[in-house]
Amino acid sequence: MIPIDKLENLKAEFLDLQSRVSDFELMNDARKYKALMRRYKELDAIIGCYQDFLSAREQLSEAKHLLESDDDPEMQSMAKEEIGALETALEALELKLRDLLIPSDPNDEKNAIIEIRAGTGGEEAALFVADLYRMYSYYADIKGWKKQLIDANETGLGGYKEIVMQVNGENAYGLMRFESGVHRVQRVPVTESSGRIHTSAVTVAVLPEAEDIDIDISDNDLRIDVYRSSGNGGQSVNTTDSAVRITHIPSGLVVTCQDEKSQIKNKAKALKVLRSKLLDLEISRQEQEIASSRKAQVSTGDRSAKIRTYNFPQSRVTDHRINLTSYNLDGFLAGNIDEFIQSLRIAWRNEKVNE
Repeated sequence: MIPIDKLENLKAEFLDLQSRVSDFELMNDARKYKALMRRYKELDAIIGCYQDFLSAREQLSEAKHLLESDDDPEMQSMAKEEIGALETALEALELKLRDLLIPSDPNDEKNAIIEIRAGTGGEEAALFVADLYRMYSYYADIKGWKKQLIDANETGLGGYKEIVMQVNGENAYGLMRFESGVHRVQRVPVTESSGRIHTSAVTVAVLPEAEDIDIDISDNDLRIDVYRSSGNGGQSVNTTDSAVRITHIPSGLVVTCQDEKSQIKNKAKALKVLRSKLLDLEISRQEQEIASSRKAQVSTGDRSAKIRTYNFPQSRVTDHRINLTSYNLDGFLAGNIDEFIQSLRIAWRNEKVNE
């Protein structure tokens, strides 16, 4: 059943917000105004659907009354046809309302910062970091997102000990958040002469890009070091102290950036990553409080959880959270991962419904 009382309360809240969104004094407080506008848009969608639901329900009542009161066969036939269409429409509107009533995560609309790091497996894990980096780059291209490399630590065979990238676009974090966790790869390494299959692991962390109004950072809490960049990157990379390392003293978080030749640009990128890490810590703390009495079906925050296995001999990729398997590993690594991501989103939303 649709919670009519709750919807009526939300309608009253929406009408109140309509009168407040044009308040010039409120506009001067960026944080409050952004939160208010987000809530306004959320309620606008809910109340619009609720009005459609009420209208369809009223039309259905009128059609049923016509069926009972009019003996004309032609009118009765028309009424029955209209009743069937309205009942189908009402069912769809009810499902949509239930979906809209699930609290949305305001971070879903943010850009995403993706950190990929080699775990167990040495050089083979570093090579798989490069594979995942390409996979996410292809996926970003498919979604029409912009990509930006923030930091990379290359190895001799073309892999990466770690790589950090940012993707900017509609609902980037809302989709990529489900990639956080341990990705396991099973294949014969290029360094293996006997043909034995090795198992390696790579960790992925997806952070919502934090804006200045999300996280306040005091300069007194930062220690900033500069040093010379290392690795491939052009003639001037290793000749100037352009690389930046920032330590957030209260949390102990450390971020680095050496992708740009400019120290100022590297500092700006590193601060962007630091803000996102601090926001992610706060999100994780809140999620742990919410989930303290239950075990989440779809893990989005536990970076130690093995979430997916990529088996090259069988061309198989399996997501262990929802028991979904594909036997098109080449296509998956080419960025065709939307089926998995959408399935994970559905499982996550179903979990929210049951909370």
